[in-house]
Amino acid sequence: MHEVAARAGVSIKTVSNVVNGYQYIRPATKERVEAAIADLGYQVNISARNLRRGRTGIIGLAVPELSLPYFAELADSLIRAAEARGLTVLIEQTGAVRERELEVLSGQRRHLTDGLIFSPLALGPQDAAALHVDFPMVLLGERIFGGPADHVTMNNVEAARAATQHLLDLGRRRIAVVGAHEGETMGSAALRVQGYRQALEEAGLAVDPALVGEAGLWHRATGAETMERLLDSGVEIDAVFGLNDALALGALHVLHARRIDVPGQIAVIGFDDIEETAYSSPTLTTVAPGREQIATTAVDLLLARIEEVEPDAPFVQVVTDFEIVVRESTLGEQAVAAPS
Repeated sequence: MHEVAARAGVSIKTVSNVVNGYQYIRPATKERVEAAIADLGYQVNISARNLRRGRTGIIGLAVPELSLPYFAELADSLIRAAEARGLTVLIEQTGAVRERELEVLSGQRRHLTDGLIFSPLALGPQDAAALHVDFPMVLLGERIFGGPADHVTMNNVEAARAATQHLLDLGRRRIAVVGAHEGETMGSAALRVQGYRQALEEAGLAVDPALVGEAGLWHRATGAETMERLLDSGVEIDAVFGLNDALALGALHVLHARRIDVPGQIAVIGFDDIEETAYSSPTLTTVAPGREQIATTAVDLLLARIEEVEPDAPFVQVVTDFEIVVRESTLGEQAVAAPS
């Protein structure tokens, strides 16, 4: 910076003002400084600038599994949102293991980051006290509500109710669920099954326990296994609601293998709107839960906490919008012309 100032015949302060975009600089002065910068190949030392500000310019993102398409695509959206705001993202994978999720909140990596976006899967309401941390944090997901952090979540119950209602509107009455978690009272599975039940009850239909298919981790393989069990049980089925897209795609694979027409005999809907659903055969109807909105909202909330825009502002919970993306797996070829 000294060399740039000497070359341009200005003060170091003037060079700093040009580099930092200060607007009240005479055009001729700005041009001389910019020419000197170009001649000397000067680049701002971001690390030094962040050090002066007491920041690293890096935020953490902790998710259960990047092998799950939803989390991989969410990470991509968060990275792009962060880059647009001048931030770099450090990703940690917890494997949905309780000890590793707790380590995320207290481990050495926190010294490398200015804040954390955290999506727990193993922690639950009883762990809310663990969220009392001394760094900025935004919580994602459905495991802990009302904790001491800003929280961005999906409208799981209403979205699942709408997904089930879509199937009901098509005349389906024997709607199976793939991906339920027995005994779960808080989490994506519990909330989405709640929405499924609400839609059936509003339609005057009883919930048949034989149609509620349990699955552990929400992978394609577990979706396929659950679909196999449901079909082998002999229970009548005319539609399937996969509680995420991976489960629904696994179920779709089994229906193909058994030569069951989709959607003629059994209609299928998923949840998450991952990219693969637009290219499956048939293409998969799904719930788009507002992934881009989740990403941008989470980054903006975290950045506001890092910059202490309102230091004493109360924690907020943001529930994102959703939509049903109608494709071939519920409407057949006519879905090609339907809005998505």
